[in-house]
Formats: sequence, C-alpha cells, structure tokens
Amino acid sequence: MYQVDAFATELFSGNPAAVLVLDDWLSDVTMQAIAAENNLAETAFAKRTASGWDLRWFTPVHEVDFCGHATLATSHVLANELGVEGELVFETRVGTLRVSRSNSGYQLDFPSFPPEPIKEMPPLLKEIVGKNVPAFKNFENLFVELEDEQAVRDFVPDLPKITDLGPLGLVVTAEGNEHDFVSRYFAPYAGIPEDPVTGSTHATLVPYWAEKLGKARLSAFQRSKRGGHLLCELAGDRVLVTGSAVTFMKAEIYLV
Repeated sequence: MYQVDAFATELFSGNPAAVLVLDDWLSDVTMQAIAAENNLAETAFAKRTASGWDLRWFTPVHEVDFCGHATLATSHVLANELGVEGELVFETRVGTLRVSRSNSGYQLDFPSFPPEPIKEMPPLLKEIVGKNVPAFKNFENLFVELEDEQAVRDFVPDLPKITDLGPLGLVVTAEGNEHDFVSRYFAPYAGIPEDPVTGSTHATLVPYWAEKLGKARLSAFQRSKRGGHLLCELAGDRVLVTGSAVTFMKAEIYLV
C-alpha cells in the first residue's frame, strides 16, 4: 500500500490518499475496513484489466462514485512507483477516466458535470451559509458562491448541520485574488469533515467559472489548511485537471 500527497509538489501538503494495486478485488467488507483503518479521505483500489484498470474509491464510511485526488494518487503510483508507461485508462462508476503525464505533473480527463441552478436556497442550506447567495448542485454536492476569497477563507462550517444535508457534500467557492477561483469542500456525512483538495468538485466548478469568467483555462486553488493548486480546462463535455503528486509512504499490510 502506498500513501501519496495528491495536488502537491512537496510532502505534507495537498490531499493524502492511500493506493492499493490488486491482482483481484478483495471483498467489499475488507476494502471498506482498510479505508476505515487508514482514516484518510479516500483509499483507492486499482485492478488491471485487459484494456486498462478498474478503479474504486472508499472513504472511511462508504464507497464513493467519484474521486479526483485518489485518481491522481493512483496514477502517480502506477507511473512513478510501478513503472507503468503511457496513458492510464480507468473504468469507474462515473465512466472512463484518462490520465496522462504532463510537464506540470498529471493531466486528469474527467467528465464535465455542469452546474444545476438552485432557484431558491433550501432553509437548511441558507442557515448553514448564513445568507442568501447563488447556489447550484450536481449529482453529489451542493455549491454556494460567496462574495469573495476572504469569505471562503473565513467560512466556519457547522459540521452537524452539513451532515444533516445527507449524502450531499457542501462546496463554498468565490472568485480568487491570485487564482481564477478558490473553493473549500466539506463532506462530514462521508466521514470527511473538510477535504484538503478535491478533484471531483472541479468537474462542476470548472464549467461554472468558465461560463462566469468567459474563459476555458482556469487556475484554481483549494483554500483548506493544507491547500492545493489545480490547473483546469473546460474541453467540451470534459474537464481537464492537472496537478502533481509526491509519495509519502510505502507500507505492507497484513490480512490474517
């Protein structure tokens, strides 16, 4: 098992993920237990197929449909630690994801999940944010746009109330000062109080900000304590996200 800091150029930044490359799947119960034991935002399990790789992701609480930073971490392990060459093709719950090496690290090719506007903020969401602000959603998260980057930095999450949103996570975002936009992400229902850097949310943030700012190429920064920089591009119905990764640990686990 490897542990990788994703969307990072140096250790102890970005978002840590565990990666296991398997000859065959372990049982779902065992994979969930490993993820709970790791207590990281995500543990990724990859298995080679005839045409590429099957990829699954688990939080400490349950399996998830989509995870960007653990896809980056898996790509880094395969390419940098195990010597797999060329484009990596992953089959996942959200379809085919492709990852290739780039001058800036790894370019992840995700499906775009355009924002679905919310005409009127639900009372609980308005209570969490404390005001009526622009809001939108996708299949797994709620998003709110705050007035500026400082508001994103200063946002104090009411985690019990965010948990009451159920399986939907909450993203707060705003136009950035040094970057095109910034964000933070909270998913306590999934066992993730605040995710340090989230690739999957950018599959919706990028089309939102691309339309709002009138540009297809965007620089994004996730304003968590650890923080992480993402270079993004809207390419038709795909979102390209580029980031770096560094290996923190290689470990051996015992299943007895």
